[in-house]
Amino acid sequence: MSFFKKLKESISSKTENVTKQFRDGLEKTRKGFIEKVSDLVIRRKKIDEEFYEELEEILIGADVGVNTVMELMDDLRDEVRKRRIEDAADLQPVLSEKLMGLLRDDSSNELRYNPDGITVILFVGVNGVGKTTTIGKLAHRYKQEGKKVLLAAGDTFRAGAIEQLEVWGQRVGVEVIKQQPGSDPAAVMFDAVQAAKQRQADVLLCDTAGRLQNKTNLMEELNKIFRVIQREIPSAPHEVLMVLDATTGQNALSQAKLFGEKSGVTGLVLTKLDGTAKGGIVIAIRQELNLPVKLVGLGEKMGDLQTFDSEQFVHALFAGLIKEEEGSAEQTE
Repeated sequence: MSFFKKLKESISSKTENVTKQFRDGLEKTRKGFIEKVSDLVIRRKKIDEEFYEELEEILIGADVGVNTVMELMDDLRDEVRKRRIEDAADLQPVLSEKLMGLLRDDSSNELRYNPDGITVILFVGVNGVGKTTTIGKLAHRYKQEGKKVLLAAGDTFRAGAIEQLEVWGQRVGVEVIKQQPGSDPAAVMFDAVQAAKQRQADVLLCDTAGRLQNKTNLMEELNKIFRVIQREIPSAPHEVLMVLDATTGQNALSQAKLFGEKSGVTGLVLTKLDGTAKGGIVIAIRQELNLPVKLVGLGEKMGDLQTFDSEQFVHALFAGLIKEEEGSAEQTE
């Protein structure tokens, strides 16, 4: 059975709605990346050095990351030799299989929960990446699941951050625990944990400052927040999610490297994937950081925040080719 056919079968057990969200959300990447690969295959037909060079350029252009691309190209060359592939068209399923391998991760993409008590999820990341929107959308998802959710407005430094979270709280219908702008974020977290206990909340989602005067201050602030939360709920926080803006490409990768090493990050959220043709950044991040991508933002709507799924991601990218393969299989029958 071909790789594309296997992929389609494995997707068929998943909800059509989620499959559609991945397909729609990755449309720009599909056009900017996979369609260029298809065009290259049609133009070149044979696999030679020039073919490899162009493929390398396309992959780097999609922000797959130079180191990852170099390893991927070596892998492809090996496969071509091993399988004696001559026709460029036969390389497309091999490429998709390799991309899936790069995205696969042994650790789970599912968010971790506290089996007995309140689940605390902390959000970190620089300003403007979509942190507050992600918190709002995740609160909406939990509320749909029937969970009682509270939000903590721990970004007390950025003008308008508390109000922005409150707007989301009103939209979703969840309470926001806050203090005055400029207050001590750790004090806000203390209040939020107490409120979560009193109201018997299932989930507490905590916003934090994206930027203080310098990185040392920011890390000290986060450590203080950790200490306050852990004093009240020893197993917390259950997740520390770093939010990154996919449209910033390699810049998002540098942010994750700088921030992620020091702040106890357990997983990543990639927002605005629908707004970029460089969705290959997911592959670069997955390869260069030992952190799972847990959630992806695939659009503006409330339900467009999805758990990352490597099969859905690759299927969405290669959807056109999978259709083509099906069409040619029907003709030969």
